[in-house]
Amino acid sequence: MKKILILADGTTGKHFVERVADTYTSENIYYVVSMDKMEIEHAKASQFKFYHFDPTSFHKLSNLLKMDFVQVVMALKSSTDVEISIQNIRTVRQQLSIVFLDRWSLEFDDQNILAINTNDILSSRLLDHLPNVPVIAQNVGLGEGEIMEVLVPFGSSFVYRHIGSVEQNNWRIVAIYRNQRLILPTQKRMIQPNDLLVIVGEPTVLKTVYRAIKRELGQFPAPYGNNLYLYLDMGVEDIRRLPKLIKRSKYIHKNLGDTLFIRVVNPSDLEMIRVIKEHRSEDIIIDFDYTQRDYKDIILNDINELGVGLVMLSSKLFSLAPMRETLFHAKIPVLKLANKAFSKLKDTVVILTENKDLETISTTVFDFSAQFSYNLEILDFMQEQHADKERILEHYENLSLIFSKSIKIVTEETNPIRFLKQKENFLYCLPFTEKMLDMPLFSFFSTDSEKLYHRLGEYHQLFIPVRL
Repeated sequence: MKKILILADGTTGKHFVERVADTYTSENIYYVVSMDKMEIEHAKASQFKFYHFDPTSFHKLSNLLKMDFVQVVMALKSSTDVEISIQNIRTVRQQLSIVFLDRWSLEFDDQNILAINTNDILSSRLLDHLPNVPVIAQNVGLGEGEIMEVLVPFGSSFVYRHIGSVEQNNWRIVAIYRNQRLILPTQKRMIQPNDLLVIVGEPTVLKTVYRAIKRELGQFPAPYGNNLYLYLDMGVEDIRRLPKLIKRSKYIHKNLGDTLFIRVVNPSDLEMIRVIKEHRSEDIIIDFDYTQRDYKDIILNDINELGVGLVMLSSKLFSLAPMRETLFHAKIPVLKLANKAFSKLKDTVVILTENKDLETISTTVFDFSAQFSYNLEILDFMQEQHADKERILEHYENLSLIFSKSIKIVTEETNPIRFLKQKENFLYCLPFTEKMLDMPLFSFFSTDSEKLYHRLGEYHQLFIPVRL
């Protein structure tokens, strides 16, 4: 049995002792010192010993401290009582653990003294009740935000997704509360609107996960960022194509994003520089980079500093393996602009495969399609039945009902690449995975449509990251 000394006074002190009496542990004996007599209804005589004297009295307190206490807990009304009581305790027991309720931001140079600041606790509890603010476990684990609960809104990107399709790196969904019931998560469990998710992981990762769960339709390029970014390299591009790339990026900017940033590297043609500068406006910022910095440093630095949510670049630049690797690690959606008019697009296309990442990118696909009023086509070229494929298709059908956006499911037996090459113009959406980092030559004999993305290089393509 562990002996614990409690110095309590006032309403808060009495309430604390009442809470202690209601706990179910029977392994502690509590010695309670208070100025006034306390009558605690549920306090068992075998566990609670009550003393009535001034806790600042050194003579009386020192006699009590002759017992072998493992801890002292104080909930006193005045800072003077706290300071004198701690001074008296330290005169007798130098290493005894002390925990006290701190209303006054007191400071003690003693590693065995723990202050529980009431301002922090109260403000934290009030914060928990604000809408759109994550609720963080305060008294579990480290209390630094590694345990969080998140309410899934109706239009969330996580609604009607199977847990097995949610990429959980450095974090996990450990519990679901639905209709006041606890549900243990499984790979096949589907997340529904108004589910309360309990998630565990690195605090910095959970902040990103929280934003992703709270993201609703009509906000793209959020949560990745608010602005658009066009990267032009005059040392690589066909100079004659630059005005068309800028024109397409400006059209996209009219529908998405707050600001369009255009970064021009290796500027060399004076006439083209003049033409590009003419596109400057209040919400279109053009910056020429005359340094010899590596494009990896330029792009990653711009993404971090400019709040970029969508990167745009030409097919020629995306074909460079180091460029694809840089953009993959940036974890930002990438729009590869082909040599076709973007303003004439009418269809968004997704090829149905067994890849669970298709669920991950679904909300971005719907969001992008809705903001541009595109038709959404799901192409199913796999004739054999597969559980993962059926769950993915179910997920897209559920989202179409939520967002009131119809989808067209096309079932064909022909090669998907050959089928799509017959279409005049469309936007091909696919997960941005490590498959895209391989050299196109290595996928020559592959039947994976995602690895063969380069075969559709003459069409616009939206690569959506799958890892937070």
